[in-house]
Amino acid sequence: MRCLDSLPPGIKRAVYVDSGSTDGSVARARERGVDVVELDLSIPFTAARARNAGWRHLEQAGPAPSLVYFVDGDCEIAAGFLEEAAELLANQPDVVAVCGWRRERHPEQTAYNMICDVEWRAGPAGDIRFFGGDVLVRATSLTAVGGYNDQLIAGEDPDLSVRLRAAGGRLQRIDRVATIHDVAMTRARQWWTRATRCGHCYAQLSDIHDDKPERPFAHEARRSWLWGLALPAVAIGLAPPSLGLSLGLLGAYPAQAWRTYRGTRRAGFTPRESALWSASCTLAKLPESVGVIKYRLGKLMGRRSTLIEYKGAGG
Repeated sequence: MRCLDSLPPGIKRAVYVDSGSTDGSVARARERGVDVVELDLSIPFTAARARNAGWRHLEQAGPAPSLVYFVDGDCEIAAGFLEEAAELLANQPDVVAVCGWRRERHPEQTAYNMICDVEWRAGPAGDIRFFGGDVLVRATSLTAVGGYNDQLIAGEDPDLSVRLRAAGGRLQRIDRVATIHDVAMTRARQWWTRATRCGHCYAQLSDIHDDKPERPFAHEARRSWLWGLALPAVAIGLAPPSLGLSLGLLGAYPAQAWRTYRGTRRAGFTPRESALWSASCTLAKLPESVGVIKYRLGKLMGRRSTLIEYKGAGG
């Protein structure tokens, strides 16, 4: 309940969307005077569906809000962020959504936690193309684009970002911490599953927004396919006829990792953070390619994708 306890005093209404928790969260939320929406679990769960359920409850259960803040339940809201974000929206009518930086609560505990902490801080402040899961949005802009896409098992935030920008809005990141997150990632299997989900996200979003001039995530999907599958397949497959010379292609991986490391260091990250991030970015192409294939095969066979949940992944 750290998330609900971090709500600032000025928040008029809050909604907790529950997807079958068994830890007493529903009762504790109601004790705090928070509205609770319990999802029908006979319908496949997605984070997008949960966010829409919370937002629509606000719209229907009282005066329509002018701003809606979406935050994941494993996050704590940093003091002062919402006030500054709301002020920016009040002063800049063309800005439709504001986010800040997400930080990990315990980045030092595992390499995977530190990798996520670097990811949350990557990218610029100011105008941005995509926001993450913690964002303050104008309710009118949200309504105009129809909210989140319920059918997406991942990538619901960048998808909404694309549609808000296509409708003429600007997205901004302010230079301050917005939330403290607890990824609690301790196993390689979790990292692999999360990277697989990223690949699925790249493939699906590039497909959905294929008609957009920028073709969002098309480059990322191609990159995952090339580095995760095509290049190693060519290098290994041609090894016998080339007397092993084709294996030299695999040298592209350490070269790519070094470029990523240098870029991350230039962005101000420590040597350890940069090394872990570059290793993760390079190695993740393999599970990302698995995610791309998973989406392509599912679409070819007419099957709806199922949730890829890394927090519960074993290994």
